Amino acid sequence: MDKHPDQKRAVQYLHPPADPYDQRMVDVGQGHRIYVEQCGNPHGIPVVVLHGGPGGGCSPAMRRYFDPGLYRVILFDQRGCGRSRPHAAVENNTTWHLVDDIERIRRLLGIDAWMVFGGSWGATLALVYAQSHPDRVRHLILRGVFLMTRAELDWFYGGGAGRFWPETWARFAAPIPENERHDLIAAYNRRLFCGDMAEEVRYGRAWSGWENALASIHSGGHAGEGPGEYARAFARLENHYFMNAGFLEFDGQILANMGRISHIPGVIVQGRYDMICPPASAWKLNELWPAAELKMIRNAGHALSEPGISAELVRVMNALARKDAQG
Repeated sequence: MDKHPDQKRAVQYLHPPADPYDQRMVDVGQGHRIYVEQCGNPHGIPVVVLHGGPGGGCSPAMRRYFDPGLYRVILFDQRGCGRSRPHAAVENNTTWHLVDDIERIRRLLGIDAWMVFGGSWGATLALVYAQSHPDRVRHLILRGVFLMTRAELDWFYGGGAGRFWPETWARFAAPIPENERHDLIAAYNRRLFCGDMAEEVRYGRAWSGWENALASIHSGGHAGEGPGEYARAFARLENHYFMNAGFLEFDGQILANMGRISHIPGVIVQGRYDMICPPASAWKLNELWPAAELKMIRNAGHALSEPGISAELVRVMNALARKDAQG
């Protein structure tokens, strides 16, 4: 398979994960405590990293896109997932709670404005945060764009992606009785919140497995079975947000509000063959965002770990650091 141009050379510039110099649990109210860490240069360019899902949590690998000598990297586990507590909780857990949490972290760390880096659901959250607090965002770096629209949810949970992966789709739908398959998000919701831990784990694995199986362009249609606790939290949180259309006020809200952030510079890195978040959303976003640049990565799917996507993100962050140093 053809490599992305300069892929090997760019990946060589990936820095090994730096040990965090600051880790803490932050009480954000409403019964939630979130895990926050900083790494890199305490006096570097501040950038906050927003993980996907909802419910994915952050990982050490997410530090690798930032030169630790140049960036002050802030990562956190969003409400209910990763090391944040309570685990898998959906009470007082909405997009607007998360936007408030991001602002709380910014103020806690004494940062006036920062770059915002997010992929998939993290891109959704980055856009909503920027539209809510445009004066606090220096630059947006987005990957695998998801705009939380009904059309996108119908694509992935209504059979669109299943036309390309019929055998994988059949496994996803199989645990649900035929008379409920017209709305798989609602059908899984009833089971992910049934109160029986074993059942919630079972359906959590099925929900998570469908998404994980389609993340990479190199996928064979199967996903490895991860820890049940992680799968349950991921599935419950993601399903909770999708059942509520991301808690946005109306369908298409992000695109309708792009005028609020049209002046903020941005980069969109999108896999050409992204089965989870098809490129149409990234294209529509770019059309309404004059200060952004769309980089469509050939031979790449959705995952952050796709070689072409990783290579491009490294190039982007190195270029932004150089530009910042030049004033």
